Amino acid sequence: MEALSLSSAKLALTSSHFRPNYFRFPSLSSSPIFHKSKLRPSVSRISPNFTIIKCCSSFTAKSSSELRKIRQLQLNEDEKLRALRELFSKPSVGIDAYIIPSQDAHQSEFIAECYMRRAYISGFTGSAGTAVVTKDKAALWTDGRYYLQAEKQLSSDWMLMRAGNIGVPTMSGWLNDVLTPGSRVGIDPSQAIISDNQGEQFLFSFEAAEELREDISKKNHELILLSKTNLVDEIWKDSRPKPPSKHVRLHELKYAGVDVSLKLSWLRSHLSSIGCSAIVITKLDEIAWLLNLRGSDIPNSPVMYAYLVVEADQCKLFIDDCKITSEVMDYLQNAGVELKPYDSILKEAENLAVEGAHLLIDASSVNAAIVNAFNSAAKSHDRKEHKSKSYNSSDSGFDVATAVYRSSPISTAKALKNHAEIEGMRNSHLRDAAALAQFWSWLETEIHMGVTLTEVEVAEKLLDFRSKQDGFVDTSFDTISGSGPNGAIIHYKPEPDTCSIVQPEKLFLLDSGAQYIDGTTDITRTVHFGEPTTREKECFTRVLQGHIALDQAVFPENTPGFVLDAFARSSLWKIGLDYRHGTGHGVGAALNVHEGPQSISFRFGNMTPLQKGMIVSNEPGYYEDHAFGIRIEVLFYLSLN
Repeated sequence: MEALSLSSAKLALTSSHFRPNYFRFPSLSSSPIFHKSKLRPSVSRISPNFTIIKCCSSFTAKSSSELRKIRQLQLNEDEKLRALRELFSKPSVGIDAYIIPSQDAHQSEFIAECYMRRAYISGFTGSAGTAVVTKDKAALWTDGRYYLQAEKQLSSDWMLMRAGNIGVPTMSGWLNDVLTPGSRVGIDPSQAIISDNQGEQFLFSFEAAEELREDISKKNHELILLSKTNLVDEIWKDSRPKPPSKHVRLHELKYAGVDVSLKLSWLRSHLSSIGCSAIVITKLDEIAWLLNLRGSDIPNSPVMYAYLVVEADQCKLFIDDCKITSEVMDYLQNAGVELKPYDSILKEAENLAVEGAHLLIDASSVNAAIVNAFNSAAKSHDRKEHKSKSYNSSDSGFDVATAVYRSSPISTAKALKNHAEIEGMRNSHLRDAAALAQFWSWLETEIHMGVTLTEVEVAEKLLDFRSKQDGFVDTSFDTISGSGPNGAIIHYKPEPDTCSIVQPEKLFLLDSGAQYIDGTTDITRTVHFGEPTTREKECFTRVLQGHIALDQAVFPENTPGFVLDAFARSSLWKIGLDYRHGTGHGVGAALNVHEGPQSISFRFGNMTPLQKGMIVSNEPGYYEDHAFGIRIEVLFYLSLN
């Protein structure tokens, strides 16, 4: 790592530290892996995208058995919708529409199987989307990464709403159009996310619930918070997977860089400076980062299901105690962290209100159930009869329970990587690069020997190489291994029964990453094992030009990411092309592969400034539906220039 000049007022996007991992495997110029390949001077090989398609090679007719399977799947989905609608008329429910988001109660992008309610009811398995079911209609909103996947997976009972396209209504606008005035729209307030046509994912937490309530009130509709039960769970019944119960592990100080006591001290000082006495933390990666803990409750994400409440003199972790080993228990006790049952968080919110807490709430992430519990308790208790310890003392100034709506300070602190975290990311990328070098060498050899390999077999072989590296924990997301037209599905996930063969005469897009004990990786390459077409060469070249333009960008400190997005797109724009996803996302240090608050995207709503120490991806792409996909991705960190 080069020394960073702290005197400069400019920021540079620096990828040199990760170049050995991303630019060298495979290289764009000469490389031992591709040296003898026809690919070398001609084209593309740096990019993938995600989604799921079921086309084998390009297009083939479906067998009668496949058609029967599809009809049976659609029948099952019909039964699910019918069963769900029957619940609408129950006296304890009484609704005309029900909204089913993608996420869990913590707004997680990746979730445990037991919380995949939207996937269960709709059949659509993408990570972003919202289903809305009325008494006679069913619609699903998702963003441009998942259009093709949703087309494949939704039955004829569902309408696909391509969020972001001109003319596509918002969810609230659609409800206002299709429901008769005065209807009742139900949600589970403990869940929390919608996708709308203004962006990829918007939190349907307390903040979004209130916005939805206001929007649908224009037609006198009422938002109903069904906090007693989740309607999808009622029809899922015994077939619903059990909640995860794996053990929590310690994240060593040599990787974390800062002790938990110092982090808690910093957080308490910050709360005091803004007039708050407590904070409720629901984002799983924020809890893991703050306490230097890691879990395995969610595939690909080293986090555990928990809530955390930090006060001036207390810290309470709400988690199932079966996940806590004696080692972790001793660690938490030494750090002054008290354990509480996971499902007692609403009671704690009520207690905080009774005590007169000034509670910091990130309204964009804390679910509506917690906020409503706090606010309701605050209103229903007489402050004179329910005085709290320090909160109601004359010294504290906290005599009336108040919800203070502000962004979580942990989000930005976590994004600004310290020296130990940067070192861990660099070291994990070096090991990851070694695995990728072995993989590409193997794959090129197999392809040129005429070996038939499926997209799934290729992904499994890459996993085999990675798993032999020191400190390997898991993949950081499901590998996107797409040959030919499957590469155009941005978040493609190959399945054994429906995947394609990796064909030498077609572009192959591979987007993959890993979780190591010291870091998280995410890399995309697009390659061709024969002679690409002129069209493929031009598209790849323009994607590469945009990638390099962003890589070399120098810009003023505190510039928001959307300002830089055009650097990556301008070369494509010159010939009328574009891509339907953001250009860059934050990446956690041995944490979630997608991390906020920073991003590089055409969506100008995110004003988070890019700052020294942040790690972001650089991944422009181009996709021709049913033909090919191209994406080039590396990670870089921001340094002062």
